[in-house]
Amino acid sequence: MGLHDKISNSTEKGLGSAKEEAGKLLGDSQLEQEGRMDQVSAEAKQAGEKIKDAAAEAGENIKHAAQKLKNGFTK
Repeated sequence: MGLHDKISNSTEKGLGSAKEEAGKLLGDSQLEQEGRMDQVSAEAKQAGEKIKDAAAEAGENIKHAAQKLKNGFTK
């Protein structure tokens, strides 16, 4: 996950939390719900980025393992 994505997702989650709290204080259930939805959206994006990072790392590990096997057979 890139730094920009981390900052963006953290900001979205923080703003969602603030929106939720403002909704609670003002008695505005729609604003409160929007805040919760913003937080869930940010968390989903974070999870997606983590999955993408893990897949890229797994791909690199497979690539390195294949290279080691190839080098072992050519000796």
